[in-house]
Amino acid sequence: MGIGRDLIADFVPSAYDAIVVGAGFAGAVCARSLAERANMRVAVLERRGNVAGNAYDQVDSAGILVHQYGPHIYHTNDERVHQFLSRFATFNDYQYRVLADVHGLRMPVPFNKRSLLLAFGQEEGKRLYKKLVRTFGKHKAVTLMSLRKKNDEDLVRIADYVYENIYRQYTIKQWGVLPEQVDEEIIGRVPIWVGKDDRYFPWATYQGVPTQGYTALFARMLDHDLISVFLGVDARDVLRVEDGRLRVCDEPYGGEVVYTGALDEFFSMDLGPLPYRTVEMEFLTFEVDQYQPVGTIHYTVDEEYTRVSEFKHMTGQELAGKTTIVREYPKPYVPGSGQTPCYVMHSSESVRLYKQYYERVENVLNFHVVGRLAEYRYYDMDGAVASALALSDEIIEQR
Repeated sequence: MGIGRDLIADFVPSAYDAIVVGAGFAGAVCARSLAERANMRVAVLERRGNVAGNAYDQVDSAGILVHQYGPHIYHTNDERVHQFLSRFATFNDYQYRVLADVHGLRMPVPFNKRSLLLAFGQEEGKRLYKKLVRTFGKHKAVTLMSLRKKNDEDLVRIADYVYENIYRQYTIKQWGVLPEQVDEEIIGRVPIWVGKDDRYFPWATYQGVPTQGYTALFARMLDHDLISVFLGVDARDVLRVEDGRLRVCDEPYGGEVVYTGALDEFFSMDLGPLPYRTVEMEFLTFEVDQYQPVGTIHYTVDEEYTRVSEFKHMTGQELAGKTTIVREYPKPYVPGSGQTPCYVMHSSESVRLYKQYYERVENVLNFHVVGRLAEYRYYDMDGAVASALALSDEIIEQR
């Protein structure tokens, strides 16, 4: 029914079959699915002044379309996810390529055959690569742990080089801890690639960037007669869970609530804050056609920032004489500071704390959590969409 600002004065929660908190991927996908598949009237409450969550993009003062919260490259092998999103956007054929800057020597990541030749020289690099192929086969993603478990001097040597020059210092900058202190699921996302493919996601069937941008994708997804979007609304001002019951605007609510925000914030962090990492973005515009040879360069051992991304590579935008980049400076997230919680910091303590918050809503049958913040886990975009589609299936089936 449209996108507006602030809740209308005569907002009546009972007029909606569902209230979705958050207009990022998880929230928008649920809103669309519930509206069109179950004819549910849906109100979407978004705290920010825009839809699209951290995928939000906009044209900057130089005329460059930038990703306001850092580069977002769509990639997936999930057919259902791809078919769903393709209804609201066409994707360009951008293949994400990343270089690691190792003391000025730039090599592809994930670390692959070309990286090996650059790091160890042509002759030695070829010998080591042949051993990788003999051991694991071609076109395989291999973790550092897999290399070390073989107890082979050459494979351990490769693992040590990659650990020290690609992961160690970068991980310290990104997460504030050593690699072995980071959740294995996160470290495992960027393996060594046994092959020549220098794409960052060589295993992804579909990848690219929406040709008209992510914000336009979300505007189309939320454009439905049964969906009303209210921007600038903090759901904590209207939603409460007390004694296992859900209240909206101080009245009992019998519809479905889909919550995609941080659970600790929902309960005013009364048990303590969940730890996150945030990223400070420094946008710079240069009067050149192109700033760097690929979309993103990781600075794995030097510089305070972790990576530099140039948006024109990704979007395919043609604009002569100007380009915009972003430098990323990760740091601890400080609740209440206005920072964006970007990455969850998993540990036994943080998982235990999250479970304590989750237990408060677990048995509230019409209160559902989904997405990166609400589930307190790392999701790529396709993972958030898949989780939202699965939750929508459950809600519709229950009804």
